Amino acid sequence: MIHESAVISSRARVHEDVSIGPYSIVGADVEVGPGTRIESHVVLKGPCVIGRDNHIFQFASLGDDPQDKKYAGESTQLVIGDRNTIREYCSFNRGTVQDEGITRLGNDNWIMAYSHIAHDCVVGNHTVFANNTTLAGHVHIGDWAILGGFTGVHQYCHIGAHTLTGIFTAVTKDIPAYVLASGRPAVPRGINAEGLKRRGFSSDQISNVREAYRVLYRQDLKLKEAVQTLEKYAESQEEVVAFLESVRKSSRGLIR
Repeated sequence: MIHESAVISSRARVHEDVSIGPYSIVGADVEVGPGTRIESHVVLKGPCVIGRDNHIFQFASLGDDPQDKKYAGESTQLVIGDRNTIREYCSFNRGTVQDEGITRLGNDNWIMAYSHIAHDCVVGNHTVFANNTTLAGHVHIGDWAILGGFTGVHQYCHIGAHTLTGIFTAVTKDIPAYVLASGRPAVPRGINAEGLKRRGFSSDQISNVREAYRVLYRQDLKLKEAVQTLEKYAESQEEVVAFLESVRKSSRGLIR
């Protein structure tokens, strides 16, 4: 299961069920769970925890130092969940003490080639990052988000659940849940109706989300007024809650 040319630190904790390909390096303080498959020429640096049944393709670099000039060698972490696919040349960095010290990737994510997840990012579950997606530091990505190829996200931005970005999108402000966005800088183009349909949202639920989008973006309301209207909708429409909360929690301002 472990190729003879692989280098495994004596301080690494690798489950006996893990497969490791030629010339891969597993450093000190790296923990790898059962069923995970590591292809050739992968570099894992700790402290780093990788869950079960992940597939890490060749030339990925996971858990190296954060690309932050303030970093002074503090012990920080990268934590990766279960059943993630991490394709060629991806790079994920550990966190910094200026945040919680942990970069997190959840479960069942599909991270395509050359994608970068910077220090202190938090990525949820079931996301898709197309090739060359790049997250700056402290970015949060909600569940089921899909980021188109070459999407770049500015530091501290939050992207809500079930969002979709187009190719070459530059995200400089927060994107509420369910929103389809594209452009440089990103602007809202509607809701991700097709994605919601595929995930089992009913036609009524999608209509409610669409109406919530209109309240925020099409009725010329001030943000406070829009939030008050959305709060009324959320009392009886559970699907509006995620949209409302992503608007409330915005710290960088919303794309407009």
